[in-house]
Amino acid sequence: MKTSQDPRHKKRREIVKTLFAETFTKQPIKNEEVKKIIKNLKKIDKQIEKSAPQWPVNKLNRIDLAVLRLAVYELNKGDNPPKVIIDEAVELAKEYGSENSGSFINGVLGTIFKKEKNE
Repeated sequence: MKTSQDPRHKKRREIVKTLFAETFTKQPIKNEEVKKIIKNLKKIDKQIEKSAPQWPVNKLNRIDLAVLRLAVYELNKGDNPPKVIIDEAVELAKEYGSENSGSFINGVLGTIFKKEKNE
């Protein structure tokens, strides 16, 4: 059973915090996963924009964007089942985002997952 003290959840929390801070100003980055996400931002952001065309990346809530970037990176990486990645992202969105963040994240990631599944 997943808990808030799960080491994987804690790691994701730290990644989201770093990605969030990075949207304001360059951060000294020690985490390898964050470095890989930042290296692939153009590709990740393009996937997000295609799945939420009414919400350009520069207009998204920054915490939602950080959660989406992590989740899309993980979906592309393919190390974990997509439903687990989406569930984790929704939990992070509920924890850090606004009242509607969880459902927004779920919708965007669901769209990305369906597109990838059909390709």
